[in-house]
Amino acid sequence: MTAVHTTNVPGAAPPTAPVTGDERIVRVRLLVRLLQRPELGALLGAIAVYGLFALVDGTPGHKFSTIQGMENWTDAASTYGIMAVAVALLMIGGEFDLSAGVMTGTSGLLLGALITRSQLNVWLAIVIVLVFAALIGATNGILVVRTKLPSFIITLATFFVLRGVNVGVTLLLTNTVRFDISNTASGFASARAVFGSTFLPPYNFQTTVLWWLALAAAATWLLNRTTFGNWIYAVGGDANAARSVGVPVARTKVILFMGTATCAALVGTMTALRYQGIQSGNGVGQEFFYIIAAVVGGCLLTGGYGSAIGASIGALIIGFAQIGIIFANWDSNWYFTFLGVILFLAVGVNTLVRRRAMAARR
Repeated sequence: MTAVHTTNVPGAAPPTAPVTGDERIVRVRLLVRLLQRPELGALLGAIAVYGLFALVDGTPGHKFSTIQGMENWTDAASTYGIMAVAVALLMIGGEFDLSAGVMTGTSGLLLGALITRSQLNVWLAIVIVLVFAALIGATNGILVVRTKLPSFIITLATFFVLRGVNVGVTLLLTNTVRFDISNTASGFASARAVFGSTFLPPYNFQTTVLWWLALAAAATWLLNRTTFGNWIYAVGGDANAARSVGVPVARTKVILFMGTATCAALVGTMTALRYQGIQSGNGVGQEFFYIIAAVVGGCLLTGGYGSAIGASIGALIIGFAQIGIIFANWDSNWYFTFLGVILFLAVGVNTLVRRRAMAARR
């Protein structure tokens, strides 16, 4: 029996090139890469929340979806975003800082005291405030590392200490609960131009938005392109394993606490200069918003997973909600309920996305 060669059969299809790979493999790998991104759930949530408030916007001309509306919700989100980025780095490293909110008030009050009571140049006062905040952060980090106590307990204690100092010292020095900063103070105009002014007239976006974007970009580069970024993920994923391969676990944690406190001082400085003063209760309770933004952005409470971009998107969702509820003429008391629902949904979506990623990897 002779073999029949298809190449000699009239009408037969020409021989095809040998298959070098299954294109479905490439598609799966792309899907896995997308699902592995911690920002995916937050991005989907941001689109949904934006669409919701754009739809229910009750302002003339649907202001929420305009540039003027963007100025409002980016302003609301920017300070949350700055802190959410720092808190996200700390959470990726496996720790929490419940004193981050009150630290913004402490920093602003210290700035006001240095300017009004000690007659210091505003720029010198800002440097002192940043150094002070870094020392508080280092103290938190060292206590967590040395005592082996949960950072939840250590920073909660710091929260109560700072809150008491804020009220007690402010009352002692001013007989009120507020420090006012005169616009005639040395260096005030130039400092406010950097930390508390606006850009892109006539829309007047706040400079805090630029600080937020810059810090988010810097943190993203740090996490993805540097050795220290690898240390953060390693420390949060498994501190003992990281220590066994030479990662300086203690130093990494202390630096992260210092970064969170310093960002809080930056936000406190921005608030004090923008409003020419600050109250003793400023920032109290805000730490929960920072954590919500980070968790909505994909950070795990167990550490080792998350991103600065995701945390920024989480802060943007908070900004959408804060301004969108006002523009929709809803009762503002529902704001916290809405955030709670968003948190539940975000955790559920992020968990589902990660499970799908693990399944697709197999």
